[in-house]
Order: sequence, then C-alpha cells, then structure tokens
Amino acid sequence: MTELFVVDVNGVLRGKWVPTPAAQKPLRLPRSVFAVDIWGRDVLSAGLVSETGDTDGICRIVPGTHVPAPFFGQGVEQALLTMTDENGKPFFADPRAVLARVLSLYKKQGLTPVVAAALEFYLMDATRDELGTPQPPLSPVSKRRVTSAQILGAGEVGDFRVLLRGIHDACRMQGIPADTVISENGPGQFEINLCHVPDALKAADHAVLLKRAVKGVAARHGMLASFMAKPYAHQSGSGMHLHFSVLNTAGKNIFAGANAKGSAALKYAVGGLLKFMGESTAVFAPNANSYRRFRPGTHAPTNINWGYDNRFAALRIPAAPLEATRIEYRPPGADANPYLVLAAVLAAALERMAKKISPPAPLRGGAKSAVKKLPATWDAALNAFEESAFIEKYFGAKYKKLYLSCKKQEKDELEKTVTSAEHDAYLRDV
Repeated sequence: MTELFVVDVNGVLRGKWVPTPAAQKPLRLPRSVFAVDIWGRDVLSAGLVSETGDTDGICRIVPGTHVPAPFFGQGVEQALLTMTDENGKPFFADPRAVLARVLSLYKKQGLTPVVAAALEFYLMDATRDELGTPQPPLSPVSKRRVTSAQILGAGEVGDFRVLLRGIHDACRMQGIPADTVISENGPGQFEINLCHVPDALKAADHAVLLKRAVKGVAARHGMLASFMAKPYAHQSGSGMHLHFSVLNTAGKNIFAGANAKGSAALKYAVGGLLKFMGESTAVFAPNANSYRRFRPGTHAPTNINWGYDNRFAALRIPAAPLEATRIEYRPPGADANPYLVLAAVLAAALERMAKKISPPAPLRGGAKSAVKKLPATWDAALNAFEESAFIEKYFGAKYKKLYLSCKKQEKDELEKTVTSAEHDAYLRDV
C-alpha cells in the first residue's frame, strides 16, 4: 500500500491509502481538503464547498517523494501530492502553489534562495498522566521518566539513540537530508537540522516529510512525537528556525560581503523581514497555543529586531565563513505550515531587496533594547494579517481569505470551549 497526501492550510497531511500499483495514477481529491479547520471540518466561509459544489482537483505525485515508509512496516510506501486543475495549472489553495508563486518572482530576477530548516519537537509518553496531561517519556536506558531539561546533553541523545537512529534511517531511505540532532531545552525535546538545498519548495517538502518520519518512528517505539509549539506550560517551546541565503545566476551568495557584516543585499533583506514580520505572525504562529511560546526571557523572540550571532534577536546572522553568510529566521513555531512560512519570509526579503531599504541598527546584547514587538495575541496577529497589503500581494486575495476563514473558525471553536482549567478554577468556588 501507498499513503498519498497533500498538505492542508494547517500543515496537516490529508489523503488516501491506495494499492501501490495504482499510486502513479492521478488522484482526485475534493478541493476543499485545503480549507478545513484543525479538526478536519469544512470551513464554509473559505468558499470551496457550497459555492463550488465541492468539486475535485487532480493530484499528482511531487517528483522524488514516492519512497518507502519504513515506520509503517515492510511494503508500505508514501508520496506527497500537489493539486492542479484540469489544465494542469496549480490550484491556488495548495500551500505549495503559494510558495511557488513567490519563487517565480525570484526566478524572474535570476535569484535562487538556498534554504534549510531546523525543527524542534518533544518525545512524549504515549499515555497521558492521571490528570490527562501529556508527560515526558521513559528513558529507554534507565526506564525512568525524563524530567530534566539538558540542553546539548550527550546523555539524552545517547538514551534515545535507537529511536533517533531510526529517524535518520527513515530520512535516508526517503531522501530527506537530515543532519545534526541535539538534545534541546526541555525534557524529551530534540532538534533535527536539515541540510541547505537550492530549492525552497524541496526545503519545505523536507520539513513536512521529516515531521511525518519523526512521528512515524516514535509511534513504532511506543511514543508520541509532538511539534506543538508549547506542549508544557513551564518548559521550552518548539520552534522552526529557517536559514537562508540567495544565489545569483553566477552561483554567488549575494548575502556575502567583504567581512562578517555581510553585503548590502543582506541588509536590505533584513529590512524587509523586519518590516513585514508583524503582518506575517499569523502564519508563523498559526493557532492559540502558538502564542504561549512567546515569553520574555526565552529563546523564542518577542521583539522585532536583528543581530549578529545573537540568539535573542528575531533575525540572527550566524557566525560563518563568508561564503556561507545567511539569515536565520527565528519566530516560526514547529507547528507552522513550512510552505506558508517560507512564502512569507522569502517575499518579505525580496520586497526590500528590490527597494533597497536598509534596516535599523542591529541588536547588541539582550532583547530589552527593542521597541517594536511581535503581536502578543492571536487576535492581534490575525488582525495584522487581515489588514496587510503585503500578504495580499504575495499570497493572493483568495488565499488570504481562505487562511483567515480557516483560522477564525478554529479560534471561534476554541473560544466557546470550556476547559478543564476553568472547571478547576471556578466550578466549586465562585
């Protein structure tokens, strides 16, 4: 059997399992599959259901993604799909198409982004505790529950080496360029880096497929892997850090300058990323939980700023050889849709590179010197997104409406839900 799937607005995989011999044939899926809420329910206000008769689109396999899926067992394969219309034109609601439109603008200028993502995630016990709360896993070595956060701890990686090796084996079989793995700043939290590739669509594909592999291998080991932005209230959140540079037609990195400060093009790109960061936050932090990650004193940025080799900055220029000069974009959570994140990031950089507008002075030291902040709430982020001419220009008016419709339905549902925390606080004593 082969698992065939597209990626919806939320970054969730949706599709079908088919007999492998039939997997190469075009697959029809309802176009509305791209406009559902996080629970998989139709979002009528997105305009892809009753207005259209819920018609089908034609899905074809993204080249290079029909691969074995070893975490499902022998003989099972998977493939990533992209949707087109009857004439082969990309369907506007496919997140891959949103990113492809931005990349076409780079191509017109003879530019090629080189991109890599680093994804943080938590390994968790498959069983919740007696209160129904997620809990860290048992160490495969000591059999004790992991309770401490050991940043860069060699022992933590060693304890989970069999599972982590399984992830890298799956990545190798699937052509996912996974690189370094480290223990992060939460109990059972790890980060896997992906290698840079001169194709941003492939980079986003790699991020999506890595998440699938991590979850699949964890399940084979009796654990849950979560890319939720803030699964534990008092532990580190999980981010998706993007590293990118830009090549010209000669293959030269246009961000590289005469010294570590970088080129004028790098500074113009930083200017755009800062300018449109607030308007794009609803993409980088796509749900209610995402905003719990943004807390002062953590490595998740709360201010709109940049700096050289400064992890308190939203944009970091890492120390590197001159030819590897690049920007690290730190606001997105691991819960964000990689295609939409890259579309927003690359569009913002391109906008200011074209206009040659430089950024303010870089951050020095701690994060308190910044004056402009990221939207602190989901409401504020969605309002900024809705009012953004920048988003409409690069995502398109139709996709902007679709995204807002899906997120507003999710937000409305969560706002009318009575939580267990409210029961604990108010049920007896008020």
